[in-house]
Amino acid sequence: MSSQEYNLPDFTDLSSLLKKQGYSLAGNHSAVKTCLWLRRAMRDEGQCYKASFYGIKSHRCLQMTPTLMCNQRCLHCWRPVEVDAPAPLEWDSPSEIVGSCIKSQRKLISGFGDSDHRELWLEGNEPKHVAISLSGEPTMYPYLAKLVEEFKNQGLTTFVVSNGTNPEMMRRINPSQLYMSLDAPDEETYNKVCRPKSVQLWNKLNTSLEVLKNKDTRTVIRITLIKGVNMFQPQGYAELIKKADPDYVEVKAYMHLGFSRNRLPREAMPSHEEVLDFSRQIADHLGYAVADDVEISRVVLLSRDGLISHLE
Repeated sequence: MSSQEYNLPDFTDLSSLLKKQGYSLAGNHSAVKTCLWLRRAMRDEGQCYKASFYGIKSHRCLQMTPTLMCNQRCLHCWRPVEVDAPAPLEWDSPSEIVGSCIKSQRKLISGFGDSDHRELWLEGNEPKHVAISLSGEPTMYPYLAKLVEEFKNQGLTTFVVSNGTNPEMMRRINPSQLYMSLDAPDEETYNKVCRPKSVQLWNKLNTSLEVLKNKDTRTVIRITLIKGVNMFQPQGYAELIKKADPDYVEVKAYMHLGFSRNRLPREAMPSHEEVLDFSRQIADHLGYAVADDVEISRVVLLSRDGLISHLE
């Protein structure tokens, strides 16, 4: 679909569009962006739900991607998926990416240095956690396994968030926590919601579910619920999740933000109570229990025993 169909700004390249959206480009193909919760945490005004679920300190969390490319064009994505990111002529090394991302993060938060909570800003300049997600599919970066290790060597815990379409890379990476998105209970819904660029991706996604089952690292299945689009068949989700046997399942509401507003109506956002009810249905079919929920983020966490273990 063209940018005109979605009323996108007429930028000549993706980098201009991303800069306007608050991204800081790092190196030749990586990007960093501060989230709402990091900015709130810098002012001591609250923490992301990941603080409750996993013990992550929002003001010390670095959100980045090693590639802007993606092989899906999900309806609910707040990113400009209508604009393709070109493959780089040459890939940056993991050490170059780590250095440039930390430098970009420090630049993005520089304005908080004069706040009433300077100690939080000083801590934020030394990130302790990296979320490797943001825009693009991180497993398309060929040296992702080494990038994860490089961040670990710098003392950062690592979350990798993947769409599961590259099972070979899923086998190779061992972050502190490995997420896989599962936004459909069946192939037909997957094609409608995620709009894959290849007919092979549903099968690859299913292979990745089986890969997760054999991972030594902590694993999470993440479901984004879109009212009227993929919020049905809880037993279908449960049967797919059983293939992965994850430590946790995150069920969260679609939020009407960014470029997704051009693809979905505001009414597609389920309420927290609706998310909680659907989560309980999945849990019943799966044999899991609700471990926690955060109403302001409309997100629910399921675990096998209803308990949570924070990262070290």
